[in-house]
Amino acid sequence: MNVPFSPPRIDELTIEAVAGVLRSGWITTGPKTLELEDGISALTGGCEVVCLNSWTNACELVLRWFGVGEGDEVIVPAYTYAATANIVVHTGAKPVMVDCAPGSCHVTAEQIAQAMSAKTKVVMPVDVGGLPVDYEAIMQVIHDHQHLFNPVNEVQKQLNRVLFLSDAAHSFGATYKQTFVGRQADVTGYSFHAVKNLTTAEGGAVVLNLPAPFNNTSLKSDLKRSALHGQSKDALAKTVTGGWRYDIVEAGYKCNLTDIHAAIGCVELARYSETLDERRRICERYNRHFAGRAAFICPVFETAMTQSAYHLYQLRIKGYSEHQRDALIDALKAVGIAANVHFQPLPSMTFYRSLGYRKHDYPNAYDFYSNEISLPVWYGLSNAQIDYVAKTVIDLVPES
Repeated sequence: MNVPFSPPRIDELTIEAVAGVLRSGWITTGPKTLELEDGISALTGGCEVVCLNSWTNACELVLRWFGVGEGDEVIVPAYTYAATANIVVHTGAKPVMVDCAPGSCHVTAEQIAQAMSAKTKVVMPVDVGGLPVDYEAIMQVIHDHQHLFNPVNEVQKQLNRVLFLSDAAHSFGATYKQTFVGRQADVTGYSFHAVKNLTTAEGGAVVLNLPAPFNNTSLKSDLKRSALHGQSKDALAKTVTGGWRYDIVEAGYKCNLTDIHAAIGCVELARYSETLDERRRICERYNRHFAGRAAFICPVFETAMTQSAYHLYQLRIKGYSEHQRDALIDALKAVGIAANVHFQPLPSMTFYRSLGYRKHDYPNAYDFYSNEISLPVWYGLSNAQIDYVAKTVIDLVPES
Protein backbone atom coordinates (compact mmCIF):
# COMPACT_ATOMS: atom_id res chain seq x y z
CA MET A 1 0.00 0.00 0.00
CA ASN A 2 1.29 3.45 -0.93
CA VAL A 3 0.72 6.25 1.59
CA PRO A 4 2.13 9.69 0.62
CA PHE A 5 2.89 12.21 3.33
CA SER A 6 0.71 15.22 2.55
CA PRO A 7 -0.69 15.61 -0.97
CA PRO A 8 -2.91 18.68 -1.49
CA ARG A 9 -6.65 18.31 -1.99
CA ILE A 10 -7.11 18.92 -5.70
CA ASP A 11 -10.50 18.04 -7.19
CA GLU A 12 -12.87 19.34 -9.87
CA LEU A 13 -13.90 22.29 -7.69
CA THR A 14 -10.26 23.36 -7.47
CA ILE A 15 -9.63 22.83 -11.16
CA GLU A 16 -12.77 24.71 -12.18
CA ALA A 17 -11.92 27.62 -9.88
CA VAL A 18 -8.47 28.00 -11.44
CA ALA A 19 -9.91 27.55 -14.94
CA GLY A 20 -12.44 30.27 -14.20
CA VAL A 21 -9.65 32.70 -13.37
CA LEU A 22 -7.78 31.73 -16.54
CA ARG A 23 -10.92 32.24 -18.63
CA SER A 24 -11.51 35.64 -17.03
CA GLY A 25 -8.29 37.01 -18.47
CA TRP A 26 -7.33 38.46 -15.08
CA ILE A 27 -4.71 36.21 -13.53
CA THR A 28 -2.62 38.48 -11.29
CA THR A 29 -3.74 40.12 -8.01
CA GLY A 30 -7.40 41.07 -8.34
CA PRO A 31 -10.92 40.11 -7.24
CA LYS A 32 -10.09 36.57 -6.09
CA THR A 33 -7.29 37.77 -3.85
CA LEU A 34 -9.67 40.32 -2.33
CA GLU A 35 -12.28 37.58 -1.84
CA LEU A 36 -9.78 35.42 0.00
CA GLU A 37 -8.73 38.32 2.22
CA ASP A 38 -12.35 39.10 3.05
CA GLY A 39 -13.10 35.46 3.86
CA ILE A 40 -10.18 35.17 6.25
CA SER A 41 -11.09 38.51 7.80
CA ALA A 42 -14.56 37.19 8.58
CA LEU A 43 -13.09 34.20 10.41
CA THR A 44 -10.92 36.49 12.54
CA GLY A 45 -13.82 38.69 13.53
CA GLY A 46 -13.15 41.47 11.05
CA CYS A 47 -9.39 41.93 11.40
CA GLU A 48 -7.60 43.37 8.39
CA VAL A 49 -5.88 40.67 6.29
CA VAL A 50 -3.16 40.95 3.65
CA CYS A 51 -2.60 37.92 1.38
CA LEU A 52 0.85 37.67 -0.20
CA ASN A 53 2.93 35.08 -2.02
CA SER A 54 4.34 33.42 1.14
CA TRP A 55 4.37 33.53 4.93
CA THR A 56 8.03 34.45 4.62
CA ASN A 57 7.59 37.60 2.59
CA ALA A 58 4.44 38.66 4.45
CA CYS A 59 6.13 38.48 7.85
CA GLU A 60 9.39 40.00 6.62
CA LEU A 61 7.42 43.01 5.40
CA VAL A 62 6.02 43.35 8.92
CA LEU A 63 9.52 43.29 10.44
CA ARG A 64 10.66 45.94 7.99
CA TRP A 65 7.56 48.08 8.62
CA PHE A 66 8.37 47.96 12.35
CA GLY A 67 11.90 49.09 11.61
CA VAL A 68 13.76 45.98 12.72
CA GLY A 69 17.39 46.20 11.70
CA GLU A 70 21.04 45.95 12.66
CA GLY A 71 21.62 45.90 16.42
CA ASP A 72 18.10 44.62 17.14
CA GLU A 73 17.08 41.22 18.48
CA VAL A 74 14.05 39.07 17.63
CA ILE A 75 13.18 36.16 19.92
CA VAL A 76 12.40 32.96 17.98
CA PRO A 77 12.28 29.26 18.86
CA ALA A 78 15.24 27.02 18.13
CA TYR A 79 12.62 24.44 17.15
CA THR A 80 11.09 25.79 13.96
CA TYR A 81 11.51 25.91 10.21
CA ALA A 82 14.31 28.15 8.94
CA ALA A 83 11.95 30.82 7.57
CA THR A 84 11.19 32.05 11.10
CA ALA A 85 14.80 33.02 11.71
CA ASN A 86 15.81 33.71 8.10
CA ILE A 87 13.58 36.75 7.83
CA VAL A 88 15.24 38.19 10.94
CA VAL A 89 18.66 37.72 9.35
CA HIS A 90 17.39 39.41 6.17
CA THR A 91 16.73 42.60 8.14
CA GLY A 92 20.21 42.60 9.68
CA ALA A 93 18.88 41.83 13.17
CA LYS A 94 19.89 38.91 15.39
CA PRO A 95 17.61 35.90 15.97
CA VAL A 96 17.73 35.12 19.70
CA MET A 97 16.82 31.45 19.88
CA VAL A 98 15.10 29.95 22.90
CA ASP A 99 14.70 26.32 23.81
CA CYS A 100 11.33 24.62 23.98
CA ALA A 101 9.79 23.27 27.17
CA PRO A 102 10.86 19.79 28.34
CA GLY A 103 8.94 17.12 26.42
CA SER A 104 7.45 19.72 24.10
CA CYS A 105 8.20 21.49 20.82
CA HIS A 106 6.72 24.79 22.03
CA VAL A 107 8.38 27.73 23.73
CA THR A 108 6.91 29.08 26.94
CA ALA A 109 6.37 32.58 28.25
CA GLU A 110 8.97 31.94 30.96
CA GLN A 111 11.65 31.07 28.41
CA ILE A 112 10.81 34.16 26.37
CA ALA A 113 11.04 36.30 29.51
CA GLN A 114 14.58 35.05 30.16
CA ALA A 115 15.62 36.11 26.65
CA MET A 116 14.19 39.63 26.76
CA SER A 117 16.67 42.51 26.66
CA ALA A 118 16.89 46.18 25.78
CA LYS A 119 17.67 45.08 22.20
CA THR A 120 14.51 43.00 21.80
CA LYS A 121 12.16 44.44 19.20
CA VAL A 122 9.94 41.47 18.32
CA VAL A 123 8.82 38.19 19.89
CA MET A 124 7.91 35.51 17.33
CA PRO A 125 6.78 32.17 18.83
CA VAL A 126 5.60 29.30 16.60
CA ASP A 127 2.46 27.16 16.84
CA VAL A 128 4.31 23.98 15.85
CA GLY A 129 2.05 21.25 14.48
CA GLY A 130 -1.05 23.41 14.77
CA LEU A 131 -1.32 23.74 18.57
CA PRO A 132 -1.28 27.38 19.73
CA VAL A 133 1.22 28.67 22.27
CA ASP A 134 -0.05 30.48 25.37
CA TYR A 135 -0.70 33.83 23.72
CA GLU A 136 -1.94 35.67 26.79
CA ALA A 137 1.04 34.61 28.91
CA ILE A 138 3.45 35.72 26.18
CA MET A 139 1.71 39.06 25.77
CA GLN A 140 1.90 39.52 29.55
CA VAL A 141 5.67 38.96 29.42
CA ILE A 142 5.91 41.61 26.72
CA HIS A 143 4.03 44.10 28.87
CA ASP A 144 6.01 43.16 31.98
CA HIS A 145 9.24 44.01 30.12
CA GLN A 146 7.99 47.25 28.61
CA HIS A 147 10.53 49.16 30.70
CA LEU A 148 13.34 47.56 28.67
CA PHE A 149 11.96 48.60 25.30
CA ASN A 150 14.06 51.12 23.41
CA PRO A 151 12.06 52.58 20.48
CA VAL A 152 14.11 54.04 17.62
CA ASN A 153 11.42 55.21 15.18
CA GLU A 154 7.91 56.64 15.22
CA VAL A 155 6.17 53.29 14.69
CA GLN A 156 8.01 51.75 17.63
CA LYS A 157 7.30 54.81 19.78
CA GLN A 158 3.62 54.48 18.93
CA LEU A 159 3.48 50.88 20.14
CA ASN A 160 5.97 51.56 22.97
CA ARG A 161 6.68 47.88 23.58
CA VAL A 162 7.95 44.78 21.82
CA LEU A 163 5.88 43.67 18.82
CA PHE A 164 4.14 40.29 19.15
CA LEU A 165 4.37 38.62 15.72
CA SER A 166 2.87 35.13 15.86
CA ASP A 167 4.17 32.46 13.49
CA ALA A 168 0.88 30.64 12.93
CA ALA A 169 2.04 28.95 9.73
CA HIS A 170 0.67 25.65 11.08
CA SER A 171 -2.35 26.83 13.05
CA PHE A 172 -4.87 28.31 10.64
CA GLY A 173 -8.21 27.24 12.12
CA ALA A 174 -6.87 26.50 15.59
CA THR A 175 -8.42 28.24 18.58
CA TYR A 176 -7.13 29.85 21.74
CA LYS A 177 -9.74 30.23 24.47
CA GLN A 178 -12.37 29.40 21.82
CA THR A 179 -11.22 32.28 19.61
CA PHE A 180 -9.84 31.76 16.10
CA VAL A 181 -6.04 32.11 16.01
CA GLY A 182 -5.29 35.52 14.56
CA ARG A 183 -6.87 37.76 17.17
CA GLN A 184 -4.35 37.26 19.98
CA ALA A 185 -1.05 38.73 18.76
CA ASP A 186 -0.37 42.15 17.25
CA VAL A 187 0.23 40.47 13.88
CA THR A 188 -0.33 36.83 12.96
CA GLY A 189 1.24 35.13 9.95
CA TYR A 190 -0.34 32.18 8.10
CA SER A 191 1.23 29.91 5.50
CA PHE A 192 -0.71 28.53 2.53
CA HIS A 193 2.14 26.40 1.18
CA ALA A 194 1.28 23.23 -0.73
CA VAL A 195 1.38 20.98 2.36
CA LYS A 196 -0.59 23.27 4.66
CA ASN A 197 -4.17 22.59 5.78
CA LEU A 198 -5.37 25.42 3.54
CA THR A 199 -3.27 25.84 0.44
CA THR A 200 -2.96 28.30 -2.41
CA ALA A 201 -0.07 26.21 -3.84
CA GLU A 202 2.27 28.93 -2.57
CA GLY A 203 1.09 31.81 -0.45
CA GLY A 204 0.57 33.32 2.96
CA ALA A 205 -1.16 36.08 4.84
CA VAL A 206 -0.85 38.38 7.82
CA VAL A 207 -3.68 39.35 10.15
CA LEU A 208 -3.36 42.88 11.54
CA ASN A 209 -4.57 43.27 15.12
CA LEU A 210 -2.53 46.21 16.39
CA PRO A 211 -4.02 48.26 19.22
CA ALA A 212 -5.06 51.91 19.03
CA PRO A 213 -3.84 54.37 17.93
CA PHE A 214 -2.72 52.19 14.99
CA ASN A 215 -4.97 52.19 11.95
CA ASN A 216 -4.91 48.59 10.70
CA THR A 217 -6.79 49.53 7.52
CA SER A 218 -4.13 52.05 6.66
CA LEU A 219 -1.38 49.56 7.51
CA LYS A 220 -2.99 47.01 5.19
CA SER A 221 -2.73 49.50 2.34
CA ASP A 222 0.88 50.25 3.23
CA LEU A 223 1.86 46.57 3.23
CA LYS A 224 0.12 45.89 -0.08
CA ARG A 225 1.99 48.85 -1.57
CA SER A 226 5.31 47.58 -0.15
CA ALA A 227 4.58 44.19 -1.71
CA LEU A 228 4.27 45.79 -5.15
CA HIS A 229 7.51 47.75 -5.54
CA GLY A 230 6.13 50.65 -3.51
CA GLN A 231 3.69 51.40 -6.35
CA SER A 232 0.76 53.62 -5.43
CA LYS A 233 -1.74 51.60 -7.53
CA ASP A 234 -2.04 47.90 -8.27
CA ALA A 235 -2.80 46.56 -11.74
CA LEU A 236 -6.56 46.36 -11.11
CA ALA A 237 -6.77 49.99 -9.95
CA LYS A 238 -4.94 51.10 -13.09
CA THR A 239 -7.62 49.66 -15.40
CA VAL A 240 -10.11 52.47 -14.77
CA THR A 241 -10.28 55.30 -17.29
CA GLY A 242 -7.32 57.61 -16.78
CA GLY A 243 -5.94 55.36 -14.08
CA TRP A 244 -2.71 54.40 -15.78
CA ARG A 245 -0.61 57.00 -13.96
CA TYR A 246 0.98 55.84 -10.70
CA ASP A 247 3.74 56.82 -8.32
CA ILE A 248 6.56 54.92 -6.58
CA VAL A 249 6.62 56.06 -2.96
CA GLU A 250 9.18 53.59 -1.58
CA ALA A 251 11.70 51.02 -2.78
CA GLY A 252 9.33 48.13 -2.22
CA TYR A 253 9.38 44.42 -2.98
CA LYS A 254 7.49 42.03 -5.28
CA CYS A 255 5.49 39.50 -3.32
CA ASN A 256 1.81 39.90 -4.19
CA LEU A 257 -0.51 36.88 -4.38
CA THR A 258 -2.06 36.14 -7.77
CA ASP A 259 -5.73 35.41 -8.42
CA ILE A 260 -4.76 31.98 -9.76
CA HIS A 261 -3.39 31.07 -6.35
CA ALA A 262 -6.18 32.83 -4.49
CA ALA A 263 -8.81 30.86 -6.41
CA ILE A 264 -7.46 27.64 -4.88
CA GLY A 265 -7.55 29.26 -1.46
CA CYS A 266 -11.14 30.43 -1.87
CA VAL A 267 -12.26 26.87 -2.59
CA GLU A 268 -10.35 25.56 0.41
CA LEU A 269 -11.66 28.30 2.69
CA ALA A 270 -15.28 27.53 1.80
CA ARG A 271 -14.84 23.92 2.94
CA TYR A 272 -12.32 24.44 5.70
CA SER A 273 -14.53 23.18 8.52
CA GLU A 274 -14.80 19.91 6.60
CA THR A 275 -11.01 19.81 6.27
CA LEU A 276 -10.51 20.30 10.02
CA ASP A 277 -13.06 17.60 10.84
CA GLU A 278 -11.24 15.18 8.55
CA ARG A 279 -7.83 15.95 10.00
CA ARG A 280 -9.20 15.56 13.51
CA ARG A 281 -10.62 12.16 12.55
CA ILE A 282 -7.24 11.02 11.23
CA CYS A 283 -5.29 12.18 14.28
CA GLU A 284 -7.76 10.66 16.70
CA ARG A 285 -7.60 7.33 14.88
CA TYR A 286 -3.79 7.38 15.13
CA ASN A 287 -4.12 8.12 18.83
CA ARG A 288 -6.34 5.08 19.34
CA HIS A 289 -3.59 2.92 17.88
CA PHE A 290 -0.69 4.40 19.85
CA ALA A 291 -2.21 5.49 23.15
CA GLY A 292 -1.39 3.21 26.05
CA ARG A 293 1.59 1.62 24.31
CA ALA A 294 4.76 2.08 26.33
CA ALA A 295 6.95 2.78 23.30
CA PHE A 296 5.07 5.86 22.12
CA ILE A 297 4.23 9.42 23.16
CA CYS A 298 1.17 10.74 21.33
CA PRO A 299 0.98 14.41 20.31
CA VAL A 300 -1.23 16.85 22.21
CA PHE A 301 -4.13 18.34 20.24
CA GLU A 302 -6.17 19.95 22.97
CA THR A 303 -5.55 21.71 26.27
CA ALA A 304 -7.78 23.65 28.64
CA MET A 305 -7.13 26.78 26.53
CA THR A 306 -6.26 25.54 23.04
CA GLN A 307 -7.59 23.44 20.18
CA SER A 308 -5.18 22.36 17.45
CA ALA A 309 -5.59 22.77 13.70
CA TYR A 310 -4.33 19.16 13.36
CA HIS A 311 -1.64 20.13 10.89
CA LEU A 312 0.83 17.42 11.93
CA TYR A 313 0.76 14.09 13.72
CA GLN A 314 4.07 14.26 15.61
CA LEU A 315 4.59 10.85 17.20
CA ARG A 316 7.54 10.34 19.52
CA ILE A 317 9.34 7.04 20.13
CA LYS A 318 10.44 6.76 23.75
CA GLY A 319 14.15 6.32 24.18
CA TYR A 320 14.93 6.43 20.47
CA SER A 321 18.09 8.06 19.23
CA GLU A 322 18.24 10.19 16.11
CA HIS A 323 19.85 7.26 14.28
CA GLN A 324 17.06 4.85 15.31
CA ARG A 325 14.38 7.34 14.26
CA ASP A 326 16.02 7.80 10.85
CA ALA A 327 16.18 4.04 10.39
CA LEU A 328 12.46 3.83 11.16
CA ILE A 329 11.69 6.41 8.47
CA ASP A 330 13.74 4.39 5.97
CA ALA A 331 11.94 1.21 6.95
CA LEU A 332 8.56 2.88 6.44
CA LYS A 333 9.63 4.18 3.06
CA ALA A 334 10.58 0.66 2.02
CA VAL A 335 6.94 -0.44 2.46
CA GLY A 336 5.40 2.59 0.77
CA ILE A 337 4.84 4.93 3.72
CA ALA A 338 6.17 8.50 3.57
CA ALA A 339 7.08 10.03 6.92
CA ASN A 340 8.86 13.23 7.88
CA VAL A 341 10.48 15.10 10.78
CA HIS A 342 9.31 18.48 12.13
CA PHE A 343 11.79 20.04 12.66
CA GLN A 344 15.55 19.90 12.60
CA PRO A 345 16.42 22.52 15.24
CA LEU A 346 17.98 25.59 13.66
CA PRO A 347 21.34 25.30 15.51
CA SER A 348 21.93 22.04 13.58
CA MET A 349 21.93 23.89 10.26
CA THR A 350 25.23 24.87 8.66
CA PHE A 351 24.30 28.53 8.31
CA TYR A 352 23.24 28.98 11.91
CA ARG A 353 26.18 26.98 13.22
CA SER A 354 28.38 29.43 11.30
CA LEU A 355 26.79 32.25 13.32
CA GLY A 356 27.75 30.58 16.58
CA TYR A 357 24.56 28.76 17.59
CA ARG A 358 25.27 25.41 19.27
CA LYS A 359 22.88 22.52 19.75
CA HIS A 360 23.97 21.82 23.33
CA ASP A 361 22.42 25.16 24.29
CA TYR A 362 18.98 23.80 23.34
CA PRO A 363 18.74 20.35 24.98
CA ASN A 364 14.94 20.16 25.04
CA ALA A 365 14.68 20.89 21.32
CA TYR A 366 17.18 18.16 20.54
CA ASP A 367 15.50 15.69 22.87
CA PHE A 368 12.18 16.24 21.10
CA TYR A 369 13.71 16.20 17.61
CA SER A 370 15.76 13.04 18.06
CA ASN A 371 12.76 10.74 18.45
CA GLU A 372 10.00 12.66 16.62
CA ILE A 373 8.39 11.28 13.46
CA SER A 374 5.56 12.97 11.57
CA LEU A 375 3.07 10.53 10.09
CA PRO A 376 0.86 11.16 7.02
CA VAL A 377 -2.13 13.46 7.53
CA TRP A 378 -4.16 14.66 4.54
CA TYR A 379 -7.74 14.99 3.37
CA GLY A 380 -8.98 11.65 2.08
CA LEU A 381 -6.55 9.46 4.00
CA SER A 382 -8.60 6.30 4.46
CA ASN A 383 -9.06 4.27 7.63
CA ALA A 384 -7.29 1.39 5.91
CA GLN A 385 -4.28 3.61 5.17
CA ILE A 386 -4.20 5.01 8.74
CA ASP A 387 -4.38 1.51 10.16
CA TYR A 388 -1.65 0.31 7.82
CA VAL A 389 0.66 3.14 8.85
CA ALA A 390 0.00 2.66 12.56
CA LYS A 391 0.31 -1.14 12.47
CA THR A 392 3.56 -0.90 10.50
CA VAL A 393 5.07 1.55 13.00
CA ILE A 394 3.98 -0.62 15.92
CA ASP A 395 5.47 -3.71 14.30
CA LEU A 396 8.76 -1.95 13.63
CA VAL A 397 9.20 -0.48 17.13
CA PRO A 398 9.90 -2.88 20.00
CA GLU A 399 7.76 -2.48 23.11
CA SER A 400 10.75 -2.14 25.41
